[in-house]
Amino acid sequence: MGQLAIEPEDGQRELRVAELLSSMSRALDLTEGQPQGHCIRCCWIGMQVGRKIALNDRQLSDLYYTLLLKDLGCSSNAARICQLYLADDLTFKHDFKHVNGSLPQVLHFVLTHTGPEAGLAERFRAVVNILQNGGEIAREQIETRCQTGAGIARKLGFPESVATPIRQLDEHWDGSGLPERIGGDDISILSQLALMAQVIDVFHSSAGPQAAIDEVKQRSGTWFAPYLTHVFAMFANDDAFWETLRSERLSDAIYDLEPARMIKLADEDYLDDIASAFAQVIDAKSPFTSGHSQRVTLFTDLIGSRIGLDERHRRTLRRAALLHDIGKLGVSNRILDKRSWLDADEWEAVKMHPVHGEAILSGISAFADLKPVVAGHHERLDGTGYPYGLQGDEIDLDTRIVTTADIFDALTADRPYRAAMPVDEALAIMDEKAGPAIDPQCLVALKAALDDRPGGAGPEPAAAGPSG
Repeated sequence: MGQLAIEPEDGQRELRVAELLSSMSRALDLTEGQPQGHCIRCCWIGMQVGRKIALNDRQLSDLYYTLLLKDLGCSSNAARICQLYLADDLTFKHDFKHVNGSLPQVLHFVLTHTGPEAGLAERFRAVVNILQNGGEIAREQIETRCQTGAGIARKLGFPESVATPIRQLDEHWDGSGLPERIGGDDISILSQLALMAQVIDVFHSSAGPQAAIDEVKQRSGTWFAPYLTHVFAMFANDDAFWETLRSERLSDAIYDLEPARMIKLADEDYLDDIASAFAQVIDAKSPFTSGHSQRVTLFTDLIGSRIGLDERHRRTLRRAALLHDIGKLGVSNRILDKRSWLDADEWEAVKMHPVHGEAILSGISAFADLKPVVAGHHERLDGTGYPYGLQGDEIDLDTRIVTTADIFDALTADRPYRAAMPVDEALAIMDEKAGPAIDPQCLVALKAALDDRPGGAGPEPAAAGPSG
């Protein structure tokens, strides 16, 4: 991995890369609608099979990271799924992983998962479109996901020996997979193991070991190479394998695998790259979040600079801003992209995203300082915010800064239900909230920073952006 240093230098720290990436993989589980720990369980499964087929140390290392990061591109097709299928993307993705690709199963899935809450005419049009154009729709969705995931893996400094398996995740042994319909040994062995581990975990999590064993056997020779399914069959009666997979201490078992036992030195640039890469995952979830994390980070840094924070402090704050909305990966695009006001249940789902974000970062020692900001960026000084109703001094300065930046970007960017506001109008609204909700010092700093920018009137409203 290019960003990892060999010798310690100033500004570097000991970092267990496995700890960092396995915890961040929980964010990917959210946006795939999978039970918590899906990628970690896949890592355990795939590594056991990889050892049985005698992969070498380099291959095992690449497999380890492929399994943890296989879903890096998964947020990029969420909005399109909602648009085409008129469905909740999280439920859709969760249930689609049970489909084996046979025509009866595909037809049943399309009929039961397209427009379940839509009117009859709208649902009929959507079903007809999918039946007529299903092949191209599926290819487009999988290509977007796989190419995005591979690109983010490269951004994280992983070699092509990790990026390629992520890109080929949905290819099948018999050539029936997507997006390129390659088959046999043209598919990376790491991709084959990752896809098989995914199927095993999905069916084991929903119906137990025998369901996983039966499903792999059924897909032998089509999805999976027969020799791989034969190797997996060796674990069928291995109670220790299944007990570890169900264990609450599975993360410890993952860390004990050989690639994870290598404690590497990572410089601060690498932690920046992690935050930036996952911000890309977050913002890819919706057209109304495109660029949001980057803009909030810019406004956060402008405020921090204006109030005199030193560069080290601002660097940590930039990471917090990049990751502040990571919990939104667990919110359906049916809610995020809704073009009318949210109902009570939808609003409650949105209010959980800071809690999801806090949970994701809770296992990452290197990002411990970011948790209060991620958990509290929707809190308000007067106690009217969420999720905990914090007020006054219970909200730290870092959180107040990111909150101010987040509100400003939300107002000056398009939302599903309204166009972006002019900067002056947005600042006027924020003035009304200064004191009761928004920190006055942070708002003054934001205004001064905007006035100092070329033109003196602040940035143009974003072409697209999120709800805050």
